[in-house]
Amino acid sequence: MLRSMPLRRLKRGFKLGLIKLLIGNKAAGVHLSYVGRGSAADLCRRIADIGHTDVLVVTDKALKELGLAEQALSGLTEAGVTLHWYAGVDPDPTFAHVLEGREVLRSAGCTAIVAVGGGSSMDAAKIIACTRSSDESPDQWVGLNKIPDDVLPVYAIPTTSGTGSEATMGAVIKDPAEQLKHIIVGDDLLPQAVALDPELLLGLPGAVTAATGIDALTHGIEAYICIWDRGTRQENGRLAVQGVFRWLERAVSHPEDIEARQGMAVAAYHAGVAINQVGVGNVHAIAHQLGARYGIPHGQANALALPHVLQACLADAETALAELAVVTAVSDAASPAARAQAFVDAVTDLIRKVGIDETDARIQAADWEVLAHAAMDESDGYVSPRLLTKPEIMDTLKRITAG
Repeated sequence: MLRSMPLRRLKRGFKLGLIKLLIGNKAAGVHLSYVGRGSAADLCRRIADIGHTDVLVVTDKALKELGLAEQALSGLTEAGVTLHWYAGVDPDPTFAHVLEGREVLRSAGCTAIVAVGGGSSMDAAKIIACTRSSDESPDQWVGLNKIPDDVLPVYAIPTTSGTGSEATMGAVIKDPAEQLKHIIVGDDLLPQAVALDPELLLGLPGAVTAATGIDALTHGIEAYICIWDRGTRQENGRLAVQGVFRWLERAVSHPEDIEARQGMAVAAYHAGVAINQVGVGNVHAIAHQLGARYGIPHGQANALALPHVLQACLADAETALAELAVVTAVSDAASPAARAQAFVDAVTDLIRKVGIDETDARIQAADWEVLAHAAMDESDGYVSPRLLTKPEIMDTLKRITAG
């Protein structure tokens, strides 16, 4: 495949023009968000009041066995709603998970889905919601607006603060055979309502808190610095970045601090709202390849790539990065270039402070070429401030490969 820079720019320009034509510059999508202690109960009351009597719960085995999912949904049980469980979601859900969930959904005749968990559970729930009456293979829905018309309503109760899937109309599904991550996007995948309940986040392990927090930070930054000024992406991106800088270290070091948990939940939500309008960028283009090939958790993969991608884009994103330096109180230097560099340095320092390694032993030098090509192909569909060259991506891969 030809990957010359002029052809890549032409391809990206065509894609962006087509997207703008199809969905416009004005952000759309309406849903409710319940925030604060007890908000999961508020969401449950709404689901019951709407009239749903049989609900599919999509979650993972650990949350089911620990009783956290039942705790989150006690309001539904008390209201007489029958819960049907699919608790088989693994990190990086696959099309196989979707088909397993479909069997539970159809046999129980559920009229709504509640996702309880992190991004994997929420993404799986969204695609399962498309299977009520469609016998198509879910891999046919990869891309923009290819999902069936008959989509069940989805509600979300996140138990991590990072992916932002509770606020987006997209889902990421892994194809293990191809070692690729696919993105499925459709208006009806946006959850109708979400509960940001900090009580469900207490005690989340520090490593998970850190990785998901940097995921949220990446979303906020990529939305803020992108070249498509759509909707409220800049405001939501700013709020996300400010929130992560304010709350992440505290949430990692004090996992029972409910104020820090609430702050991170709201920051991750703002980040989700931001990328729901403009998508992600070069960091994700690299991170998705690391997750698909090596199983590196998504937030950790973002943390590996983020500082190097920002450094490579420093000149092209100077104004935006300088603004983020000011709103996070990182730097008020007179020079925009100095402020931008200070912000990149602060991001690098934050990743280090929350305990995420700068390299990963799972990444293999023999795979760099394949990873770089896949990352270029994906990034050409994003609205990042610049297209990274193959040598720049290869250099990033070299820097994050242990040894």
